[in-house]
Amino acid sequence: MSSLVGPDEDDPRGKPLVPDDVQDAIRTLIRWAGDDPAREGLLDTPSRVARAWKEYCLGYGEDPSVHLSRVFEEVGGYNEIVLLKDIPFQSHCEHHMAPIIGKAAIAYLPTDRVVGISKLARVLHGFARRLQVQERLTAEVADCIWSHLRPQGVAVVIEAAHSCMTARGVRTPGVGMITSRMMGTFLDDPRSREEVLRLMGY
Repeated sequence: MSSLVGPDEDDPRGKPLVPDDVQDAIRTLIRWAGDDPAREGLLDTPSRVARAWKEYCLGYGEDPSVHLSRVFEEVGGYNEIVLLKDIPFQSHCEHHMAPIIGKAAIAYLPTDRVVGISKLARVLHGFARRLQVQERLTAEVADCIWSHLRPQGVAVVIEAAHSCMTARGVRTPGVGMITSRMMGTFLDDPRSREEVLRLMGY
């Protein structure tokens, strides 16, 4: 019979140690929810949950701006929009610690420097892997790119579903939230804003 647990899930090698007080806190939560943390299926749950949350929150251990430190200035005179769209991401809301699952579109209008396109996704993930609200996440990504690349314009649009309202509370599945932040020419010039939003698919 195949196990429902991944092949290395029970292998402690290479996994961070979970302090006893953290595991005790999770056991308390399990009891408060109505289950018995001492039953067989839940014996290893406290350490698994703790390690999962350490992974969910890896962003606290990094400075996302470091991904923008290496720039390229030889771009053959390219001076049009650079856009990375449909970037999938996961985060957790700071109010209920419930999943936020969505996608982002990140664009900038370079002056004399560009970065490797994957770096935009890394910046997003660095901020997303924290307890967040979508509005702040959108602003943090845009502000980081604006500060470190010094482009003519930055545009960030994030669309996401929030489990805190789709799986609890008002329980309204299928609802998506859209936030945006425009800076520089994308804020000041309506035609530039219209162009970048059209390229993003909005």
